[in-house]
Amino acid sequence: MDAELIKIDLNLNQLEAAINRAVDKAIERHALQAQFKPLLSKTDLMELLDIGATKASELLNREDFPVTREFGHPRVLTHLLMVWIEEHTEWVRDNAGDNRKLKWGAA
Repeated sequence: MDAELIKIDLNLNQLEAAINRAVDKAIERHALQAQFKPLLSKTDLMELLDIGATKASELLNREDFPVTREFGHPRVLTHLLMVWIEEHTEWVRDNAGDNRKLKWGAA
């Protein structure tokens, strides 16, 4: 298989700026995710989303909701919850189009 070589001319300042932007994004993503537990209980979900038990139960029983029941009680994977919220936000769906980039990403 032939590998294509791409030549990119960058001066040191441009390279440093590109690296700094990438590192800043990684730090921001980590800082946002570090604010929350990696797995949320139903109570944690209710507190985080400021919803009641009925709405939390509805979400936990949705087919497309990022819930796992492998730990005995339903748990929500926080990073997948953030992706799910972004994908299910009307403004994002209506305005960002198909090429939107997810801020949280999926692990």
